Amino acid sequence: MPVMDYLEYNARKYRDEVALVELNPARNDTRRVSWKEFSLIESDSFAPYRREITWGVFDEKANRCANLLLSRGIKRGDKVAILMYNSLEWLPIYFGILKIGAIAVPFNFRYDAGEILYCAELAEVDAIIFGPEFIGRIETNAERLSKGRLLIFVGDNCPSFAESYYLMIANVSGTKPDAPPITEDDFGAIYFSSGTTGFPKAILHKHQSLTQAAQMEQIHHQTKHEDVFLCIPPLYHTGAKFHWMGSLMVGSKAVLLKGTEPETIISAISEEECSIVWLLVPWAQDILEAIETGAIKLSDYNLEKWRLMHIGAQPVPPSLIRNWKKYFPNHDYDTNYGLSESTGPGCVHLGMENIRKVGAIGVPGYRWECKIVDASGNTVKQGEVGELCVKGPGVMTCYYRNEEATKEVLKDGWLFTGDMARQDDEGFYYLVDRKKDVIVSGGENIYPVQIEDFLHKHPKIKDAAVIGLPDKRLGEISAAIIELKEGETSTEDEINNYCMDLPRYKRPKKIIFEPVPRNATGKIEKPALRKKYGAEYLVAKETEG
Repeated sequence: MPVMDYLEYNARKYRDEVALVELNPARNDTRRVSWKEFSLIESDSFAPYRREITWGVFDEKANRCANLLLSRGIKRGDKVAILMYNSLEWLPIYFGILKIGAIAVPFNFRYDAGEILYCAELAEVDAIIFGPEFIGRIETNAERLSKGRLLIFVGDNCPSFAESYYLMIANVSGTKPDAPPITEDDFGAIYFSSGTTGFPKAILHKHQSLTQAAQMEQIHHQTKHEDVFLCIPPLYHTGAKFHWMGSLMVGSKAVLLKGTEPETIISAISEEECSIVWLLVPWAQDILEAIETGAIKLSDYNLEKWRLMHIGAQPVPPSLIRNWKKYFPNHDYDTNYGLSESTGPGCVHLGMENIRKVGAIGVPGYRWECKIVDASGNTVKQGEVGELCVKGPGVMTCYYRNEEATKEVLKDGWLFTGDMARQDDEGFYYLVDRKKDVIVSGGENIYPVQIEDFLHKHPKIKDAAVIGLPDKRLGEISAAIIELKEGETSTEDEINNYCMDLPRYKRPKKIIFEPVPRNATGKIEKPALRKKYGAEYLVAKETEG
């Protein structure tokens, strides 16, 4: 059944139990309040550190949003964009859109003004609901954005080019909207690709995808009503939202944390007695570093309920998990693999029972199939490297308004992921690298992830990214961008000597000591690195010549 039905069920069965908590460490007001205890309009003078809503209030707010949209002419099949930071308002708005059969279109909050306009026009959105942080970016193209679509502002001091969400929502009913029934075959959401090859592509999903993701998350991580899930990544991304939907399935509490500092994360887990925590690699690394340096003393916190730490969105260095288990020996662990085209993480997952296979991304997830193919689309022999393909009820319908790109990745129901992988003799899949990130040097294929895993084992290295740089003789050479742990120093000679244990062709030919940039989902921004250091390398080579 559609995910909105689970919300309504929880509102009936767990009406007065807490559904969502918002923690904002940046706020000075340390009061802890329930949303129903203060007015719909939140002033700057009243900004509590902690807010919460019950399942009953959650459903009521979603109904109000749904009825507001209906009153402004939004109907079934229309598209409504959400451009907001994580907050207690985000998910009720998302579900309000779904309740009337409209299509939710979350926008990346890092989009600049041009990208917002591009995505709004590509997805043909009929309304944009945005927060105060985005006034300037919306205003830049307000004239074009407002043509044929609503601009709805969530916050105080509504700009002249938009309508106030808080004022409108106060005047509509909190009862279930009068809308036709929605089935899993109806379209539910449009998400956007990471845009690593240019502007993002719009990914269209049916409600079936959303339900599949929710059921799969609950099954994979055995989420129970008593669990408390800590959500840190942005809700616009499929990963954060669909991991949270495991909580939706069983009516358990979730905490939306605004902040990624190690102490902020550990404090939230302690205060809210969180049991399930999804981290990105950089955050896990930062926590370990804080523990090792003494900045965090685990004995100062109440972490007894914390049972599961899982990671997704990017390859996970096995050394990271081995180090994690030193400090958290009783934690279950899982790795989740996925992409927005497969409704986020989980189409492949390690499984909490398979920690002995750390380094693998795992086995096919609940109701998923996998295979590895060569350049001609033929299944390769077990152990050989090829492109990973997945098939299941969470595969996208298409790239919206991009038939050519759709045909490139959807073939006979299989989604061609663009990730290179191999399968071992036990059936576990290992991610080798992105197809587009493979470095071809002198005819040899070099897979950066393998070198990055090796570099992560160095005690001084916090993070590493390996990219290809142009070379007249070899075509490409490998370069390692290395971010050292705080307080550590190193030299190119030290890293080169460490890499002597690698085969000669895998050894980085250039060492660069700089921070490793990662996007909001934890993925290394390799296109930006190639653009920056590729240009610098060419200039240097020309100068030498």
